[in-house]
Amino acid sequence: MTFSVVPFRGIHSAWFPALFLLLLFVQGCSLRHGASESEGSASGRAISETALSMVGVPYKPGGADPKTGFDCSGLVSWSYSRNGISLPRTTGGQSGLGSAVRRSGLKPGDILVFRIKNGLHTGIYTGAGKFVHSPGRGKTVRVDDVHGAYWQPRFVAGRRLKRVY
Repeated sequence: MTFSVVPFRGIHSAWFPALFLLLLFVQGCSLRHGASESEGSASGRAISETALSMVGVPYKPGGADPKTGFDCSGLVSWSYSRNGISLPRTTGGQSGLGSAVRRSGLKPGDILVFRIKNGLHTGIYTGAGKFVHSPGRGKTVRVDDVHGAYWQPRFVAGRRLKRVY
């Protein structure tokens, strides 16, 4: 990228370079601030990374162990417990934790709650519109898009724990 300098004449010509630099500085600060907010906390990232490390582990009804498999809430409770936070074991218990977060405000480590035909389903937000979960019988822990055709209309809320943020 190249820039050319065009002579600027007038009473305010001395202010132009200073104003330009000020605008660049302010824009740079806001970009850095926004980026760090979207990355989430160290605890939230650690929780989501823990859950991501289980991708490929088979689904097991009532499962909460990587050796035997996970159901959705088992993956969530196991991932949090590996990071020092005890959670309820069921989707019903997890769906009422912390404070509600809109889809647009999600951060890594937030618990996602979906309403599916059999009740509730939970997963862990990993960032960039993705979440990790244990989807159901015959499947394995995987990453899906929160905005995908199946999940978007079923999204109820994100749940954020103060201990994480």
